[in-house]
Amino acid sequence: MSATLLFRDDAYLKDCEATVTGINDKGGILLDRTVFYATAGGQPGDKGSLIWDGGEVTIATTVYDEAKDVVHVPGEGSTLPGVGAKVKLALDWANRYRNMRAHTLMHLLCASVPFPVTGGAIGEDGGRIDFDIPEGQIPDKAELTATLNRLVTEDHPVSFRWITDEEMAANQHLIRTMSVKPPMGTGRVRLVMIGEDGKVDLQPCGGTHLSSTGAIGPVAVSKIENKGKINRRIRVVFQ
Repeated sequence: MSATLLFRDDAYLKDCEATVTGINDKGGILLDRTVFYATAGGQPGDKGSLIWDGGEVTIATTVYDEAKDVVHVPGEGSTLPGVGAKVKLALDWANRYRNMRAHTLMHLLCASVPFPVTGGAIGEDGGRIDFDIPEGQIPDKAELTATLNRLVTEDHPVSFRWITDEEMAANQHLIRTMSVKPPMGTGRVRLVMIGEDGKVDLQPCGGTHLSSTGAIGPVAVSKIENKGKINRRIRVVFQ
């Protein structure tokens, strides 16, 4: 049974109680519910701690296994809780919040560069997106920086709504990324909306985001690199 992903409804949850449902053959911990985001879509997996009566373990990262179950990966050499144990999960909140800032920023970057997305990743200082941009249409770094900071300071609300897999299939224009499929397969897909009714950005996404763009803080486009004939990598960093 897959874990209930509490962060999809509230990314600001910092902890939760859960029950251990299994330990996989690599020592990864499976739970019935979690606030930990598993590595996907360019966003790193969460880390933090798992505490139970008589024990505590550091969670080094969180990933999906082949069955798409969330696996909480303990630090090397850790003592593990038993199956059925009641545990408390606590996020490394500074790390998660930085990822939320970066992920929301990547949505603004995506909304500001109207070309197909071929990849992306979040880092400690910001993030990057790869776009297919024809020669002669590459954005100016200073102008793009100004656009992003305007969208940040306008403090647009960030919200979401759910649609069915069938609705998603009928609205392929909402999918910006060419390399990552939207999170389908459970019968419904979450649409992330920035601005009223998604006027700034509207696209399917399973990641964690801020509640408004103002919390991102000032940013700058640090580099625009050529990664192929028309592929351009745009890096944006926190200031």
